[in-house]
Amino acid sequence: MTAKDNAAVIQLFDLLESRYALRVIWALSDGHPQTFRLLQDSVGGVTPNTLNTRLKELRAARLVDHSGTGYRLTSQGTDLARRLVEVQQFAGKWLQHQARVAPSSAHPHSVGT
Repeated sequence: MTAKDNAAVIQLFDLLESRYALRVIWALSDGHPQTFRLLQDSVGGVTPNTLNTRLKELRAARLVDHSGTGYRLTSQGTDLARRLVEVQQFAGKWLQHQARVAPSSAHPHSVGT
């Protein structure tokens, strides 16, 4: 991976690490446009201010767009959501593996009491 590739990954992860960013993408991943209020309900627990900030960031990143019917994923946002499904599948397998591992080796960095 080149330095430019690394920088792109870091930039994307920085965006996705923002609180509620992934939830917004997940909420819009079904392809149906959502109004601000519906999106706020879909995401759950997000304040209007925070949601507005995330939407501005995701729109600036060209992952989310707004039309007369509401917010929706762009083609890039849809591509990202599809790839996140792969991460979700990996996470399920990983969690199953973690459950089979002995508790003492599952958390090597935890400090015993």
